[in-house]
Amino acid sequence: MIFKSLTSRVIVISICLLVFGISAFAFVTLRREQMQLINAARENSELLLNTIERSTYNSMRIGNSEDVQIILEMVGQNQKLLGVRIFHPHGIVLKSSQPSEVGKPVDNRDYQLFINNKKEGVFTLEGHGEVLGMLKPIYNDEQCHVCHGHKSRIIGLLNVNYSLVETRKRIMDATKLFVFSTIAIIAFLSLAISLVMLKFVKKPLHLMAENMARVEKGDLSVRMKPEGKDEIGRLITSFDSMVDRLDTAKQELERYHFQQMERADRLASVGEMAAGIAHEIKNPLTGIASAITIIKDDFSPSDPRTEIVNEVLEQVSRLDKTVNDLLFFGKPSQPEPTYIDINATLKKTLMFASRHRGSKDIEKKLELQDDLPPVYVDPKQIQQVFLNLFLNAVQAMYQGGVLTIKSSLLQKDCTWVEVSVADTGQGIPPQILEKIFTPFFTTKAQGTGLGLAICHKLVTQHGGTLSVASEDGKGTIFTVALPAFDHGLQV
Repeated sequence: MIFKSLTSRVIVISICLLVFGISAFAFVTLRREQMQLINAARENSELLLNTIERSTYNSMRIGNSEDVQIILEMVGQNQKLLGVRIFHPHGIVLKSSQPSEVGKPVDNRDYQLFINNKKEGVFTLEGHGEVLGMLKPIYNDEQCHVCHGHKSRIIGLLNVNYSLVETRKRIMDATKLFVFSTIAIIAFLSLAISLVMLKFVKKPLHLMAENMARVEKGDLSVRMKPEGKDEIGRLITSFDSMVDRLDTAKQELERYHFQQMERADRLASVGEMAAGIAHEIKNPLTGIASAITIIKDDFSPSDPRTEIVNEVLEQVSRLDKTVNDLLFFGKPSQPEPTYIDINATLKKTLMFASRHRGSKDIEKKLELQDDLPPVYVDPKQIQQVFLNLFLNAVQAMYQGGVLTIKSSLLQKDCTWVEVSVADTGQGIPPQILEKIFTPFFTTKAQGTGLGLAICHKLVTQHGGTLSVASEDGKGTIFTVALPAFDHGLQV
């Protein structure tokens, strides 16, 4: 459909408004021209009436009716005058430019003008076309009393029939000229508007639509050259700017994706390597720990070598934990989920964390919501997550502080059990906060950088989320959200 096109609709509406405006103007102008022509004919007739009246006045004043007849006949020779006469108020022609009318009744249409007290009227005479009939009363002045007495106020009526044939012809010519001019102007302006709209609006928009289709297909090399500084030109400039930004964003995404792929490959290689090394280290570590324990049994508690052996055993334990973290990260074990009470797990885990030597100066707060629904998780793995978070919080408050553990029920698209672990330590700087879940990233001198990465992996593996919020110098809050068990479902 042609009217589905914006340009076509604008062209049609513009042409309709143009036709209406020019036609209205032409009609008003034409009517004004017609009225001017009619008024010109009326003025000519009035001028003739006044001229005839002045010419016949003296002759009538002295009763010389022959001169009046001659004057009327002379004036009646004008081609535009179809008749000049003086008739009695009773309707009988007294004098006329056509002598044959004298003594006969005047034309009824002329007489009706007098009866209806009108000075003029337009009617059609057979064989002569349209006629403007005008009347001028001849009043009975004192000088006329000699012949006409003083009883009648009007002693006669001067009548002129002015032909409107030429006037109507001029009106018709003017009408044709106006109609032709109006049609020509409308046609020219319509064509000009159409060409302008097609060239400066539709063509650029059509080209832009084609280029946008190319961009949608992934071709970001498309560029357009604006031909002006108008709205279309600015739109084209904005389009080019948008495509430039899309191209830049695409290149950045491709570069970032390539970096992520490289990182993933590197992490996969590191994980495989770490798992292999861990397997190689774990067995000797077990033997070393056993041997050191046997040696320790040979020393008395007061032997100064006992402290050295205990320190060796502690370092071996730390190495064993690191090896276990590497093994888990390289090849995590499959969870064995069951329904657990999250509050009970938190209390048990906090008891283990409280035995850490750095937790003595830390106040521990449990704010657990009662009647929480169970969660379907692996108890050991979730306990490992909370223990890691508790110990991290304790280590962040080496000068003492408050450890607050909260549990609550959260309603979003489904029901979640949410656990928050808050400390009042120094917090995490913003530049580090976004990296804390990255494997092998750590700020601790003896850390592996796998603790939080493993926690994040375990929580995600259970369908939950692990998030962090921290304000540098004021503390950190880790939040674990796990899907709650829906009692409406069959287990």
